[in-house]
Amino acid sequence: MIVKQYLPVFRQAFFNTLGVSAVSLIFAFIVGLIGGLCKISKNKIIHSIVSIYVNAIRSTPLLAQLYLVFFGFPYLGIKFSPFVTGVIALTLNSGAYITEIVRSGIEAVPKGQTEASLSLGMNYFTMMRRIILPQAFVIIIPPLVGQSVVLIKDTCLLSIIAYTELTRAAEIVVANSFAPTEGYITSALLYLTLCFVLMQFSRYLEKRQKKA
Repeated sequence: MIVKQYLPVFRQAFFNTLGVSAVSLIFAFIVGLIGGLCKISKNKIIHSIVSIYVNAIRSTPLLAQLYLVFFGFPYLGIKFSPFVTGVIALTLNSGAYITEIVRSGIEAVPKGQTEASLSLGMNYFTMMRRIILPQAFVIIIPPLVGQSVVLIKDTCLLSIIAYTELTRAAEIVVANSFAPTEGYITSALLYLTLCFVLMQFSRYLEKRQKKA
């Protein structure tokens, strides 16, 4: 009965969580793809810059990064909405992990593929686009999905900046009706739904890539 009463809140929170997760995943993958290519670059300056970024992000908690974006930037005269703050923090955080996933995926492709591509006269970008990255993508699907699931679950931290996602919806239910069981179980089930759909989609992509 309580869940039915707060159904509009959970519905809005579900779509908010889906939205911030989807946008963050897209940007995180772009950051990770560029970062992964930079990590295997022979240019020491580019390699060093990306390494510093990855180590800094992976060595600090997402909560601290979220606070820095939301409370730190206003001191510089830059203020972001809770949604934009969440996207920035989640993108930078997951982008660092995806950078390492992409790097390891590319390095897992046999070096003979690179040598054969270059011997055929392909330039670096054509080789990456047509030969290396398609093979690396098959390799990185499982860890990439795992990181995507982590990102979706990490959206719960956005409740501290008053962004109405699933955890915030549960907190609203608890605050107004003192029903923590109903609130948090509903929130957990909706998180489970999002992650389950993502994992099923990844299995579909993995099977399709293997058949190709």
